[in-house]
Amino acid sequence: MRFQSSSYTPLMLLAQTCALLGFACYAVVLTPLQEAWQLSNLQSGLIASAFFFGYMLAVPLATALTDRIDARKVYLVGAISASCGLLGMGLFADSFVLALFFMALNGAGLAGTYMPGLKILSDRIKTGELTRHISFYTAFFGIGTGFSYLCSGWILELFGWRYVFSIIAFGPLASFLIVLWGIPALADDKWSGPIQIRLYDLFPLNKWRLVLQDKTASGFIFGYTAHSLELFASRSWIVAFFGFCAFASGMEFWLTATALAGIINFFGVPSSILGNEIAMRVGRQNWICFVMLASAVLGIALAFSTGQSWWLIIALAIGHTIFIMADSATLTAGLVTSAQENIKGAAMGLHSLMGFGGGLLGPAIFGFVLDLSGSRTSQFSWICAYVAIVMWGVLFVIYERRNGWLKKVKKA
Repeated sequence: MRFQSSSYTPLMLLAQTCALLGFACYAVVLTPLQEAWQLSNLQSGLIASAFFFGYMLAVPLATALTDRIDARKVYLVGAISASCGLLGMGLFADSFVLALFFMALNGAGLAGTYMPGLKILSDRIKTGELTRHISFYTAFFGIGTGFSYLCSGWILELFGWRYVFSIIAFGPLASFLIVLWGIPALADDKWSGPIQIRLYDLFPLNKWRLVLQDKTASGFIFGYTAHSLELFASRSWIVAFFGFCAFASGMEFWLTATALAGIINFFGVPSSILGNEIAMRVGRQNWICFVMLASAVLGIALAFSTGQSWWLIIALAIGHTIFIMADSATLTAGLVTSAQENIKGAAMGLHSLMGFGGGLLGPAIFGFVLDLSGSRTSQFSWICAYVAIVMWGVLFVIYERRNGWLKKVKKA
């Protein structure tokens, strides 16, 4: 069955939602898996980081391939890879090392679906405003991850942690079938033999050097790195944090920790869209600096709130999520508009690579600080861990303000 081009966007939004169902599986099962395997907090954080490591390894190849062949083919391989990684976690993983491998495979699968999915749209939509289709596609990342928390939590309660990965593996498989049956191949895709991809195509170091020499563009890239570090560390540990809140207060909330995390995650979707609208009025760099400082304050306040009323904890968690995401679209849009045309593609590749590099570091840093400062049963440890991930945004703001980033942008 084939659909008209006007239906491609809804189909890709559905496919992306299915492909992202595995995103929060590990965050949901972190605590029971840590207890079952007797993992340290650092090891638990490293397993979460392995997902982003796999993404970083695969995304240069995936994006390079989409310039040479139909992105639909890359997407199909990515969806199968993600499904295999999830099935591996559910059926075969029984140690720290195997978990690292299967989580990395899952992350590589996401690299093969997320940006190639965007390329599928841009290659096929030739009428109307393409940027609107793109904005919806990027906003649905938050919707997909929100459903990931909810679905994983329901499965965990009913069956146990292995079934979370095994059942959610059907999500990427569903995205494979949606794209296979619903999205037609490009008529002008002539590929029929081996593809020549040089190491330089994957890692264009000379172009990246030029990007980093542009202080305006590099500011957005470093800001995105700090943003991603805080975002993905928070998403990886939020369920465990809510578990500690229940322990510290001695009271369970009427929603489970996973349901809370999923619902709170949805607040990031409008926050990113509206944040970009505000930034266009007050200035992107001014908005980014304000948002990063506000996010840091709310993150630390959230860590201090353990043992207090659940409504205060939830309000602070929502506020933290809103401000983490409020500069997400702004950082990416700022890079796209400020990068020079002849190196814009390389700038976007470096932006994505460093962003998920921050995602790789964040969960591991959080877990390491938990171990270093005590344990997951200490409020002091959670405060230290949150400080360790929000401080990078503060340092970024201090450095860029002293470096004249705001003044450079005003002249641009």
